[in-house]
Amino acid sequence: MPSAEIISIGTELLLGEIIDTNAPYLARLLRDIGVDLYRKTTIGDNTKRIAQIIQESLQRCDIIITTGGLGPTVDDPTREAVALAIGVPTEYRPELWEQIQARFLRYGRQPTENNRRQAYIPQGALAVENLVGTAPAFIVDQNGKIIISLPGVPREMEYLMQNQILPYLRQRFNLHGIIKARVIHTAGVGESQIDDMIGDLETMNNPTIGLLAHSGQVDVRITAKADSESEADLMIQEIEKIVQQRLGDMIYGADQDTLECKVFETIQNKGWNLVVLEAGLDGDLIKRLVSNPVSYLGGKVLATLPGPDELKELTLSYWQSSHAKVALGISLIPGTEKQDIFISLVTPNEMQQLHHSYGGAPGNAPRWAVNHALNLLRKLS
Repeated sequence: MPSAEIISIGTELLLGEIIDTNAPYLARLLRDIGVDLYRKTTIGDNTKRIAQIIQESLQRCDIIITTGGLGPTVDDPTREAVALAIGVPTEYRPELWEQIQARFLRYGRQPTENNRRQAYIPQGALAVENLVGTAPAFIVDQNGKIIISLPGVPREMEYLMQNQILPYLRQRFNLHGIIKARVIHTAGVGESQIDDMIGDLETMNNPTIGLLAHSGQVDVRITAKADSESEADLMIQEIEKIVQQRLGDMIYGADQDTLECKVFETIQNKGWNLVVLEAGLDGDLIKRLVSNPVSYLGGKVLATLPGPDELKELTLSYWQSSHAKVALGISLIPGTEKQDIFISLVTPNEMQQLHHSYGGAPGNAPRWAVNHALNLLRKLS
């Protein structure tokens, strides 16, 4: 399988002024057509630095995709940087200037003279017409290595990838394979415990198994390389069965499944409904639940941080006054070395009081607490 690197160009990306959504989009597309992605790099609008990183990438991979820096202004350096990297000048393409003028005419505008800069591309490059914008893309074949430069506007980049670049890559590299991933979600258990239970699977080469830890949730990613989607699915299914056998009810779903959706499934299957009280979470638990007004009757954010006894009384009182079948109260009390999390749960069958201590980064404590509370609701008996 060919290998690739993505270079996101733009000082505004480098300095965090805007979020780069192009690189994740490209990464998923490359994965799906069976291209190994080795690196993603973000670099500012500096011609020499961009050229240097392109030259370095040419030593490592088969495909380089750049995004951004194809606009009409002097700080759009990608054309010159690619030309510098491969040791050629840029050249004017009259047909590109005609395309640019036609695009402006369609928009009811006239191009300014600096738009003519977009009609220059590295000498010998293959021009790619941009039907949804004014910046032409281009492809350079450098001794069998491919450099693809795309505009940074997401809508334009996505259109060109789907309609021009993917067909080109499939033909150029005879791509018939696929890389497919499935993400299994767990809750109520830490990364080290998951690793202890499936660590032997993490040494596999194909499929590969990886862990991604969040606060109060750990994902298990299974990635398979195969000649077809059906073959990849079968490879993933075989490993997923093993993971399910070992992790059991620690698993709450996969891919697009959310913990709150599983909570609603549990409550709806019982014919119940839910109210919540929260303190110290900035309304995060309520925000996760408001999407289902059928099962979720409402919630309150408390102005104070009640301890376990007061939280128990408040939760019981809310359960009685709301006529809900389930009431959950949670209070996050910050400390200097750890955060204390108190939970009270009332159902028609029981009343529980739980205490957890969280010693991680204080900013992660609310999400950790919310995920543990939702996992408790998911497993209601």
